[in-house]
Amino acid sequence: MNHGIIQTIDVKKYFHIGKQQVVKSVDGISIEIYEGETFGLVGESGSGKSTLGKTIVGLTNPTEGTVVYQGNNVKDLSKKEQHRINRETQIIFQDPQASLNPRMQVGDIIAEGIDAHGLAKGKQRKERIHSLLERVGMNPDVVKRYPHEFSGGQRQRIGIARTLAVQPKFIVADEPISALDVSIQAQVLNLLNDLKGLENLTYLFIAHDLSMVKHISDRIGVMYLGNMMELANSQELFNEPTHPYTQALLSAVPLPDPTISRRDRIVLKGDPPSPISPPSGCKFRTRCPHAMEICSHKNPEWKEVKPGHWTACHLYAN
Repeated sequence: MNHGIIQTIDVKKYFHIGKQQVVKSVDGISIEIYEGETFGLVGESGSGKSTLGKTIVGLTNPTEGTVVYQGNNVKDLSKKEQHRINRETQIIFQDPQASLNPRMQVGDIIAEGIDAHGLAKGKQRKERIHSLLERVGMNPDVVKRYPHEFSGGQRQRIGIARTLAVQPKFIVADEPISALDVSIQAQVLNLLNDLKGLENLTYLFIAHDLSMVKHISDRIGVMYLGNMMELANSQELFNEPTHPYTQALLSAVPLPDPTISRRDRIVLKGDPPSPISPPSGCKFRTRCPHAMEICSHKNPEWKEVKPGHWTACHLYAN
């Protein structure tokens, strides 16, 4: 059985706006990501999935709760150990153009982490940069060029090479293909999948496109307004979604085979509520076609409805 490389225990991340208002971006998430898996995380914009990813890798500190890495509470570790974890847990950003320094040459961009952690110098450093570029499908001759000279897909490959440079074990891929042309998206997805096996990586793959997540993920979690709505094996989530929100998201996914009977389209009412003033009880109730009286005042329990299949919904209270 795989062991958890990352675990979040009731993690919350709140942002204060002015003196009175609080945005509950992540509002009590407990998940475990197993070593060697790709854990997909989906939800509409504003659901808190990117904030959760950044909190896990330490780019922002949780307001409450605990992040555990390889069995250790990250907060309790020494500075030396935290420095090691900073190297072993990395992130690939959504927009490669914004995440690459336009004034730096490609070789120096990739070597940032190598230099910061003292992993290689001189000839060894140069060889490592060339090897990383080849691994992501780029010609090593590009080391002296600048980010603006490349396409979006090529820039994302450079970003992936920079991430791999520090030999990470866990990577948050934060919507890494959403800013790319559709024709390039599959190439980058395949590259990430290949690298997972070659480098023994574990991914948290964040996206809003469920069909993309299905093909790369072992398990999938569905977030809405800072809460986890459902979590299951990828195939089971697609075949037997239990939460009304997941069912609505899946009903919008086009089916590639026209001979398959179409899903009934579930159109949700209105827009997602503001995270500044979310609904009482179940946060999804204002848009849910199955909302009951209990949903307005009681938050649903996070419950295992089948082995490995978790749902937060009053429809499964008994």
